[in-house]
Amino acid sequence: MSWLGWRQAVNIREVAMPLYPHQPHHRPEWPPPYPPPAGPGLPGWLEERLFDQRIVMLRGHLSAETATGIAAALLTLDSAGPEVVHLHVSSPGGDLSAALSVVDVIDALAAPVHALVTAEAGGAALAVLAAADQRAAYRHARFKLAEPRAAGVTGTADEVAAAAGQHLRELEEVLVRLAEITGKPRSRIENDLSAGRSLSAAEALDYGLIDEVIAPKKNGPR
Repeated sequence: MSWLGWRQAVNIREVAMPLYPHQPHHRPEWPPPYPPPAGPGLPGWLEERLFDQRIVMLRGHLSAETATGIAAALLTLDSAGPEVVHLHVSSPGGDLSAALSVVDVIDALAAPVHALVTAEAGGAALAVLAAADQRAAYRHARFKLAEPRAAGVTGTADEVAAAAGQHLRELEEVLVRLAEITGKPRSRIENDLSAGRSLSAAEALDYGLIDEVIAPKKNGPR
């Protein structure tokens, strides 16, 4: 038999052998499940570290797929204990229906959710921000008051009309929630969303979108 044929035969025998030949009743310990992806561009080890610290990332465009991962992470952390879950937001917006699916999960959690805007929050991401128990932002974060858009709809005229009606009902829910947390009239929120108003972190604090702007350390930047 050639060396290659012998090596292949050994490999086949190794694959066929049980993992625990001398421990027939031993059951391997399965590793804990990995956290749902925190977003594009993050290595797996970083996702695990964030998950261990009960941090969930909302990054980039908010789609149905992104919302599913965020919801899974929130539910997993909620089942692990009642400690605060930290939601870090850096999203210009996305699909309103996807945002409301995350809002529904946040509303159902036993653990409190504290949101932190790390870079930007706009459009549909504002609905998620408004659902958090506490809201904060870094000093250079930016906010875009823009009407959340609906996901692309195709079909008959009746189907498109029904989808448009559903979007208006969902948008009304966002307007009411933003009015509640800011203390501003619903009409003012609607006008600002239509105008696409931009706010700095300090302006968002005055507006009522957030409760706190994270101040720099007393000894200043390093």
